[in-house]
Amino acid sequence: MTYHFTVTLDCPFDAAVEKATSALKAKGFGVLTTINVQAAMKEKLGEAIRPYTILGACSPRHAFKAIQAENKIGVMLPCNVLVQETADGKAEVSIVDPVASMAAIENPDLGALAMEVRELLKSVADDLVHAGGDAR
Repeated sequence: MTYHFTVTLDCPFDAAVEKATSALKAKGFGVLTTINVQAAMKEKLGEAIRPYTILGACSPRHAFKAIQAENKIGVMLPCNVLVQETADGKAEVSIVDPVASMAAIENPDLGALAMEVRELLKSVADDLVHAGGDAR
């Protein structure tokens, strides 16, 4: 089982972050956190890496249901979306598969909810493909 859906976009990194954010919003997700890993590695370690940002995406309706079903589910939230620049200057968007991450929790109520969120996140990836990306 893979743990992510990945799409390569033929656009600059910053544009890919905007496209991913817009595609998430169109499906009811907000971005709660934006972690600039590139800047953190430079600041904390003095190391340079390619542009690499993690977006913490959340569907409030689904998060509410998940918290009702499993009170410690917050350790698995939000759903991470990684945007990184590839060696050839394109941008890659990788979205967590919530079914894979929820497999560690033995709660059947979460299984159905994870499937629902998976379909929404897959549709985000599909929308990015239709906007000019390649799915992998």
